[in-house]
Amino acid sequence: MSATAQAKPDERRVLIPTRIAPPPFPAALRTLVVRELGGETMGTSWSARLAIPPGSDLTPLKRGIEAVLARVIDEMSPWQPGSPISRFTAASADTWHRLPDGFFKVLSAAIDWAGRTGGAYDPTIGAAVNLWGFGPDPSRDTIPDRRAIDRARERGGWQRLELDRATRSARQPGGVLLDLSSIAKGFAVDEVARHLRSQGIDNLLVEIGGELRGEGSKPDGTPWWIALEQPRGARHADTLPETLLALAGLSVATSGDERRYFDAAGRRYAHTLDPATGAPVTHDLVSVTVCAEDCMTADAAATALTVLGPDRGPAFAAAHRLAARFVRLSDARLTEHLSPEMAAMLD
Repeated sequence: MSATAQAKPDERRVLIPTRIAPPPFPAALRTLVVRELGGETMGTSWSARLAIPPGSDLTPLKRGIEAVLARVIDEMSPWQPGSPISRFTAASADTWHRLPDGFFKVLSAAIDWAGRTGGAYDPTIGAAVNLWGFGPDPSRDTIPDRRAIDRARERGGWQRLELDRATRSARQPGGVLLDLSSIAKGFAVDEVARHLRSQGIDNLLVEIGGELRGEGSKPDGTPWWIALEQPRGARHADTLPETLLALAGLSVATSGDERRYFDAAGRRYAHTLDPATGAPVTHDLVSVTVCAEDCMTADAAATALTVLGPDRGPAFAAAHRLAARFVRLSDARLTEHLSPEMAAMLD
């Protein structure tokens, strides 16, 4: 299954982590019940399913989750004029700025991904993201002109950033607009899960806008099962099997072209931009799903593989042992490719 194959719609498949341990205290687990919390954040929704003792007070748990999410937004949202990321964007050239711990951790990981992918993943494309209507600037339904695209692209360049890990600081080289939307949501999932563990909750499923992390088990001892997203085209040509994934100490993220896009001149322009062109990707990949040990990694990797495309993406996933599923849409037909690490999870 590591080679590209035509998916069969009548199949129902399951993906199970190659390293999964049985619940340590099955009798104690059976005394728990599943409760669900949810709300709005980051322009989308969040939810948390918790296996907890009956009668547990959910109010402080929800407040704690909301505080975690608020902190991530306060640090890394370019929609917040006074946020550290907005202040960094507005700062003068050649100035250093000490960053909050979460912001620095996410930016450091983003720069690492930029280096690993040769710039296919680049957190400095904020100007281009704004130009295409996917950032704080107003959304649009027309294509920017080439000169505007080139100007926005030239404002980026991950090599221009400098980080000082000792002081947790970053240098603004001048004109760089950061965009961390392809990694901050995964980080937020991890932070919510970490907070819940600090409250003594070891069995949980956290989701923000389709990015998920599952830990432990449900009260019946089974893992948290989730269905992989059906990408665009499935409703027109039902050629993808239902695929269930056991989230047991595992995270999953999907990059696709259905959530944020606009149509112009008979073509869809999705929110995933290629830093090399300053414009949305143009290949026929409609969905990339990545499973990883943490959601921040899964989130960033899904975007990076989408930019790398249907040929370089699978090669990168195989070389870096990433569990990834690539789905292409051509002539109303969906085909998929599972990386060796993902194929090894098939039961």
